[in-house]
Amino acid sequence: MGGPGLLVWGRLRRVSAIVWSAAGSLAAWGWLLLCQGFFWRTDVRLPPSRDPEEWPPVCVVVPARDEAAVLPASLPSLLAQEYPGRAEVFLVDDGSTDGTGELARALARRHGGLPLTVGSPGEPPADWTGKLWAVRHGIGLARARGPEYLLLTDADIAHAPDSLRRLVAAARTGGFDVVSQMAWLRVESGWERLVVPAFVYFFAQLYPFRRIGRAGTRTAAAAGGCVLLRADAAERARIPDAIRQAVIDDVALARAVKGSGGRVWLGLADGVDSVRPYPRLADLWRMVSRSAYAQLRHSPPLLAGTVAGLALVYLVPPVAVAVGAVAGSGAAVLLGAAAWLVMSGTYVPMLRYYRQPLWLAPCCRSPRSCIC
Repeated sequence: MGGPGLLVWGRLRRVSAIVWSAAGSLAAWGWLLLCQGFFWRTDVRLPPSRDPEEWPPVCVVVPARDEAAVLPASLPSLLAQEYPGRAEVFLVDDGSTDGTGELARALARRHGGLPLTVGSPGEPPADWTGKLWAVRHGIGLARARGPEYLLLTDADIAHAPDSLRRLVAAARTGGFDVVSQMAWLRVESGWERLVVPAFVYFFAQLYPFRRIGRAGTRTAAAAGGCVLLRADAAERARIPDAIRQAVIDDVALARAVKGSGGRVWLGLADGVDSVRPYPRLADLWRMVSRSAYAQLRHSPPLLAGTVAGLALVYLVPPVAVAVGAVAGSGAAVLLGAAAWLVMSGTYVPMLRYYRQPLWLAPCCRSPRSCIC
């Protein structure tokens, strides 16, 4: 075969590879659309509930390290909870250098509301993460009050006045040991609008909310900003001691509770908002990447496989359309466009949830694979 023939043969092989890749991507998206717990739907909110005859006692535990910038927008919302039963707040100052503990006390004096105790656990042992050591200290303080539930929430999370009431009612009505809401993240800066919906979408794809709440499934996850945990379930699962080295502590907590026979519910939030700004891409990237490699157990083979899978699912469709159009391959264009359409369609509900323009749908689905 001469030179021109070899060129034609090489071109056909490349086009064939694109066609097969596009077909694989379309098959993957078909499976994700129908078999991954309808992850793309955004209607998983706190389930219908009824008020208990007697409201159980609750302790709120807030680990905080250098959070003086956000506490004025978050802590008063916890102190102002309209909860019919007994409730109090424990803020654990985890070695802050910006006056977090002093500010918390000042806010409590100014706003009143639920009782506030500020504690400090000291330096964590070598086999504990700082946050979980703070959580352990907070739970230890709370146990002396005999709570039936513990609300673990981050220092940058603001709660609607009825947040605690609704969480407890949902847990009691549904018989859940964990009720967790994924806090509404800010979408004000350009980078926030581009990355945040994609981040939440990708999280839901990894941990389909419907599957988590279904009895008998192994899928378990929680969102660390808002986790209502039954106290006896925490003891049974040895929380937080059993997960003391976990980087993704919220997912580890849910797995430990579910693994010990508990029931877990996770959904999108109504009235639970993050007040932390992420004005720069670097800030958002730290949020996304700090736990990504830990989720892969720091394994280079798993990382390579994940990157390959992400490329097949997210990058192949637009590449197939572009290459197919240039090479004159209708099959590549058709398959790539079909996969791209399914991919974009599943992203639309998340854009609507975050009130973002729908033209972003074809551009970015995974926080690691933006193509705009």
